[in-house]
Amino acid sequence: MSLPTTGPGRLPLHVTAPVAQHVFGGRAIADRLGRRGLPAGPVAETWEVSDVVGMVSTVTSGPWAGRPLHDLVETCPDELVGRGWRDDVFPVLTKFIDAAGALPVHLHPDDATARRLESAPHGKTEAWHVLDAAPGATALCGTRDGVDADRLRDALLAGDFDAVLRRLPVRAGQTVYVPGGTLHSFGPDTLVYEIEQTSDVQQQAMPWRMEDGSALDEDTWRANVEALLAEWDPDPRPVFRPGLDLEVGDDATTTVLTAGPYFALERWQVTGRLHRPVTTAVVLSNVGAPVRLAVGDHHEILDRASTVVLPAVTGEVVVEGPADVLAGYLPDLDRDVRDPLLTAGHGSAAIAGLGEGL
Repeated sequence: MSLPTTGPGRLPLHVTAPVAQHVFGGRAIADRLGRRGLPAGPVAETWEVSDVVGMVSTVTSGPWAGRPLHDLVETCPDELVGRGWRDDVFPVLTKFIDAAGALPVHLHPDDATARRLESAPHGKTEAWHVLDAAPGATALCGTRDGVDADRLRDALLAGDFDAVLRRLPVRAGQTVYVPGGTLHSFGPDTLVYEIEQTSDVQQQAMPWRMEDGSALDEDTWRANVEALLAEWDPDPRPVFRPGLDLEVGDDATTTVLTAGPYFALERWQVTGRLHRPVTTAVVLSNVGAPVRLAVGDHHEILDRASTVVLPAVTGEVVVEGPADVLAGYLPDLDRDVRDPLLTAGHGSAAIAGLGEGL
């Protein structure tokens, strides 16, 4: 089968969402968000848009239907992501994550460490936007001040995570930016939307496999902990933040939840109509009731807990309320984030707190 010669076109691009049925998952993505078509049993993650090897999304609409998303990355980067953009993978990975149980304590390396120790082109900085959390829910995120490698090793092997890691309260509507190298975990009873660099390199501290909960032998577990220590960054101490409103009006409120050099994430809550320009690829995920989208003369319904990619050549999308959607993209930090937020009246310190590079 030969590849289409045209680009993705201006219309929303539908792709498959690979599923991870890790041991910490439950049924919240189906039961609370309303996602249809999920397999039976626990579902920990749906990889809404993915270009990770082994979990690559497949295009299901338009002239590229049936082809991996990666084919568009290689063949039509200007039309898909934006003029002049070049990389070996689609720039962002997005997920719904159901932490019915606690995630393993783990980390993802930063770019330099991933290249040095993992022979990988990218590390993984990520951000979590909390969609739902039980009263009293917490997350582990970053190491306590003064913890060194020896103390961290001893605590990880003893399973005494609170002795060395920061435990933060988790509330729906808040977001935390987690740089590569940061030890972290969240759950139980927590439902998040995650945006991150396109990578799956990680090291974890648990004596069991997150895929099925089966035990590791002691030598393997200790080797994993040593690999984690080699990739650990002791400095980041992220905090959850409510985001900064970019526009507030009778028809819509748009909020910048997090931003940095690798991604930005906004939440669009619409009562009437929201017109938004599209000049770079936007991953649009619905976290509310079915919503009507319009691109030119094209109209379609984005179902509950479903996602589309708006190619860079879309031009403009119209979101018709009532709507509650998340929009992730690769930003120009000055043009797309800092300058609009300054114009909206936010201070430099508040803007810098959204992520890195601001």
